[in-house]
Amino acid sequence: MGYPAPPQLRQARCAIIGFGCNQAFLFTMLYLDGSVAGPEHGFLADRADLLCLLAVMAATFALMLHRRCRSALLRAGDGLANLFAAPLVLALLALVALRALLPEAPWVGFALMEGLLVGVPLALLLCLWGRALGAVPIDRSVPEVFIGSALGAAVCFLVVALPVAEAALLLYALPLGSAWGLRALAATADGGAADGGAGGEGAAAAASAPSASDAPDDDASKLSGRILAGTVVFGLATGAIEAMTARAQAASHTSLSVTFVLFVLYCVAALQLYGGRPLSLGTRAVLPTESNQETGPLGGAYRLAVLLMVGGFIAVPLLERVGVAGVAVVLAGYLGVFSVLVSLFLIMGRIAGRDATASIARGFAALFAGEILGVLAGAGALAAFGGAGSAPVLVTLAGVAALYAYLFLFTDRDLAALSVVVSKSDRFGEACARIAASAKLSKREAEILPLALRGRTAERIAGEFFISKNTVDTHLRRIYAKCGVHTRQELIDLGERTEGEL
Repeated sequence: MGYPAPPQLRQARCAIIGFGCNQAFLFTMLYLDGSVAGPEHGFLADRADLLCLLAVMAATFALMLHRRCRSALLRAGDGLANLFAAPLVLALLALVALRALLPEAPWVGFALMEGLLVGVPLALLLCLWGRALGAVPIDRSVPEVFIGSALGAAVCFLVVALPVAEAALLLYALPLGSAWGLRALAATADGGAADGGAGGEGAAAAASAPSASDAPDDDASKLSGRILAGTVVFGLATGAIEAMTARAQAASHTSLSVTFVLFVLYCVAALQLYGGRPLSLGTRAVLPTESNQETGPLGGAYRLAVLLMVGGFIAVPLLERVGVAGVAVVLAGYLGVFSVLVSLFLIMGRIAGRDATASIARGFAALFAGEILGVLAGAGALAAFGGAGSAPVLVTLAGVAALYAYLFLFTDRDLAALSVVVSKSDRFGEACARIAASAKLSKREAEILPLALRGRTAERIAGEFFISKNTVDTHLRRIYAKCGVHTRQELIDLGERTEGEL
């Protein structure tokens, strides 16, 4: 077992740096941004930018679930990436300048402007990263998520630690790095296809295409529903805690420094579960590494994140006594759960035979919707019981909600079931790759092959790739000819025989 081959190493570096920049910018906008804050104080004034940003992003992710909208939004996202996300950076800087020029302007107007100007592009970049990371094997994409997230948190910590009042403005340039990473990954993929020849190209495409057999597809759908339910509850719990603390107070350097340091340490600990070289060939990200284990490294990372989050709920009163906002540790645990959920969204997109972009959009829509509900529920509790009296109630309820999500919605047993589904999916993917290589299928033919083996109709395949049915029929005829079969059933039989040989 050695280091990844040079093309894989280049892909990993681009993914980690680019995704790290994207994560750092996301953390900035959710927890560090004060560009539209005004002199007014109160629940809505302190949280208006957060609520508007979450609402716009959740709405954008919801639109991504419709195929036609997803096609148009992805084209817009590709255009943004091709411009190195410069329009997003310029819009944010212009908003900061406008706020400085008009300090007495209504805060709600600036909050809405930020939500629209930043929320939509940020959601598009997250979906593009879902598509990019979903195009590589799970065992590489999952460690890349954790390493990139740790890098993003480290960047935020370094900027927060700078003794400069406006140092956070440096983080507004991070979308440039995110777009660079996306462009570099696209160039790496094109270069690999150009160097790979017919057989290598087809095998690579088949390995990265959505793959799952019909049997685990039902199991994957059930697991996906449980993951989404847990996602909403985790978001709800975190939103309720965020409602306790004003944005200005929550963004204090001490509290956020604790959050980012704890999250980086969490990522380091989670990566230790993958071994000394988490991106090495042969590393398993989901499947158990030993025969006596039920779940793989991702299961351990999930347990560790929930432990940190629940530990934060318990430590809230103690931290408040030493001047650290109690939300700091809870937020670090939430970021850990966030990284696990991103990995799970990528996995479910792969094994359910769906576009990873749609899976990412569905997951983030649920997460941010839950967070919005949590903030609003916290506001109701604050109004009903008063600030001091409602804090213990909110902490208790949020902690119970997080434990409920872990114990009853998406549990260790579900992670063990996910390992079984991933194992079956891996065999199916290996069978597709072997058929694509032996038949010397083109890249597009290798992408269509898994869907054809799963019995997808030509109309549905056309919808998946946004191409015409006639084009799909042409590709299917070529696949039949290259594989030496005449009908779809004969092709499916070939797939089953190949999978049986593995």
